[in-house]
Amino acid sequence: MKHFLLAFHLLVSAFAFGQVPKGAWKSQEPTGSTSTLIVADNYLSIASYSVGNKYFERAEGGPFTMSGDKMTYTPEFNSADTAKVGIPVEFTVTVKSGILTLRYEEAMVWMRVDDAASAPMAGAWHITERAAEGGELVKIHQEGTRKTLKLLSATRFQWFAIDPAVKGFYATGGGTYKIQDGKYTENIQFFSKDNNRVGSSLKFDHKLENGRWDHSGKSSDGKPVHEIWEKVK
Repeated sequence: MKHFLLAFHLLVSAFAFGQVPKGAWKSQEPTGSTSTLIVADNYLSIASYSVGNKYFERAEGGPFTMSGDKMTYTPEFNSADTAKVGIPVEFTVTVKSGILTLRYEEAMVWMRVDDAASAPMAGAWHITERAAEGGELVKIHQEGTRKTLKLLSATRFQWFAIDPAVKGFYATGGGTYKIQDGKYTENIQFFSKDNNRVGSSLKFDHKLENGRWDHSGKSSDGKPVHEIWEKVK
């Protein structure tokens, strides 16, 4: 847990000088587990897991703001410690040549996965429409504070279902993705609810037009999916 927190401090701090573009970052732990961070616009998410062991450890995320060399991050979910949800944390960083280092009791080093500077899908997304039983798309009427978001960098994705008002964490999953010939393919590297799905790939029909992401195919449990996602503003 100590190493994970140090890693998280390092990652979120890296944006202080404006030298680090939004995108994905990764750290490999001596135990073999991996920690990855996706920063999309003004929201970030982080997960710790082992692909080889199909083991999900923890995840957290929330919005952040920058002011000079300070980053203020406010968790909206934390699967391991709900007491931290809603409590702002301020970080100061040093960054050099794409290597992120934070000295906090010990030095932690992280490597850039991608910068997402020119990736059209990079950002934070939320569902706005979903197919009804008859197949027609209908608007989703958000009630309360429960929500499902998906963050994408140039190569990585993470989705999570949460309710910040009650410090609720319900599920998360993520891994790598690619877009080719009108198809969007996800390769699952962690899934908090069912580790047996780690290693599987899901392919969807994909269309991005005027900021609307039309997404259709089958979910990880084989059910038909047709959704419209839009960027979080």
